[in-house]
Amino acid sequence: MSSPDTRLLTSNINLSGAVPARTESAHTSPALPALLAHLPGLVCAGALSVSGAGIGLPWLILLVSGTASALAWHWRLPIWWRYINLLFLPLLGLALHLQSDAINPDWYLAAFLLLALTSIGAIRTRVPLYLSSPRAAEELARRLPANGRLIDLGCGFGGPLARIHKQRPDARLAGIEAAPLNWLISKLHLRAKGARADIRLGNLWDVNLASYDIVYAYLSPVPMARLWDKALLEMKPGSLFISNTFAISDVDAGFDADEIVEIASPGDLTHARLLIWRMR
Repeated sequence: MSSPDTRLLTSNINLSGAVPARTESAHTSPALPALLAHLPGLVCAGALSVSGAGIGLPWLILLVSGTASALAWHWRLPIWWRYINLLFLPLLGLALHLQSDAINPDWYLAAFLLLALTSIGAIRTRVPLYLSSPRAAEELARRLPANGRLIDLGCGFGGPLARIHKQRPDARLAGIEAAPLNWLISKLHLRAKGARADIRLGNLWDVNLASYDIVYAYLSPVPMARLWDKALLEMKPGSLFISNTFAISDVDAGFDADEIVEIASPGDLTHARLLIWRMR
């Protein structure tokens, strides 16, 4: 466990050892603003339709989705919500237009099952699937000590772990993943690479972080404050807590990272970076 410091005091950790369950409600969900962003376009589309302007349904759909996406950008909603607002209605309209005997309904069921198996964990954790860049894996591998231990919280398809194994075959790697299909793909991927990797299906909150030299997370803003509390309670002094892109807090300057490494490629809209904290 890290020694008490100012970051521990400002994080409101329960010193009895319990991790406070404060995260999921600590941040307002962007889903409501994303939904409200459709209202101006819907009003305009309704007015045009009632006025008899003769504008076709596809153009009305584009008006609503374009307005919703523009508002999502203006309100600085997370990047995925901007594209959801832009694409959801056009894709829904296309699916309804194509619905006929030529498309077997089983394809819709298969698509739903695939989405459920890869994203079911996001319903509970509000953490979507992100794919880490090769640059992130390079930075992680470079910071691992000899025979070091690293865990990827929400390891997805196992790409970062596979790249780290290639560069650092001495590393002892682990991953935890909540979505069953992602977990299976990751496990098979790492086994095919011959990596010493313990890939588990489960909840990241059930993992003890005490034995790891690096704890890596590419999650979302929602769980970060709670995860920081957990890291402070469990991680050993000198180990590294590394978050891809998402800060511990966007309010309290006391949570400034010890090091920030820009890893985004030119033109990369994710603006990816590694935020690195050395535990004390």
